[in-house]
Amino acid sequence: MAVVSGAPAAAVDWELTIDAAPSLAAAASRVRNVDAVQIAQALARAGLELPLAVRVTLVPEEDPIARRMPDWIVGRAFGSRDVLIVPERVAAYPYDSLESVVRHEVVHLALSARADGRPLPRWFHEGVAVSVETGWGFADNLKLLLAAGTDPAVADLTRLFQSDARPETERAYRLAAALVDDVRRRHGAAAPGAIASHVARGVPFARAFELETSETPDEAASHAWATYRRWTTWLPFLTSGAALWTAIMALAFVAFFARLVQRARRRREWNEDPWNDEDPGDDSWRTGDHRPGDPI
Repeated sequence: MAVVSGAPAAAVDWELTIDAAPSLAAAASRVRNVDAVQIAQALARAGLELPLAVRVTLVPEEDPIARRMPDWIVGRAFGSRDVLIVPERVAAYPYDSLESVVRHEVVHLALSARADGRPLPRWFHEGVAVSVETGWGFADNLKLLLAAGTDPAVADLTRLFQSDARPETERAYRLAAALVDDVRRRHGAAAPGAIASHVARGVPFARAFELETSETPDEAASHAWATYRRWTTWLPFLTSGAALWTAIMALAFVAFFARLVQRARRRREWNEDPWNDEDPGDDSWRTGDHRPGDPI
């Protein structure tokens, strides 16, 4: 494998090293051009710092390392410096590009560094990574409605992340991201870094979380799901036959109203036209640009 060193980006103090097979040269080029300034700014808002040095290893799908990993795993972060990525797997949730994978994994590195290498729950790691890297959008809110409907506890998130099934893993990512996003919204965007700092001083995670947020992780989860639980009370109606007929009737009413508006406009036009002395309700003659009485 060839080793390529990238020059530090302007105003950002980091060293990026890319280790990639020749067949992945194009992917290596994209990784090298990732906007480090943008990553540093997003990390700073979360109370984290860009690692001083990052080494990204790109491996092809046929590599033994990739084969030993579940096929839904696109990248992995190790410690506070190393990242492994399988470029051919990009597009699996929560990633939408190779660049997003790099940003996501760098968040993991920064979070581990802030905790001084002490363990943090998987749901917290992934929730912070998604929240910092991509944010939480309207489409994600819609997809979370069913995922949050059962009021999952933090232990449920841990179980989902341990599953080898992609649907459960995707659900775990959404739940974790929504939980962390809610914590950042209510307790400050930099809350993740502050919680990790407590852990770095030897405070158990659950206690560190409570010190920073004044609530337990399960209480925070319950608060985060509250909005979605209110939405899910409408789901039985929205998925019923009654909802379908309600939608049909609404569309019929809109069409009828639009027809009335159209006929009223046509009547006004007719009344304002001195050539017209016939019933404006009869428009069967309007097959061309001529008026009644004009030579054809």
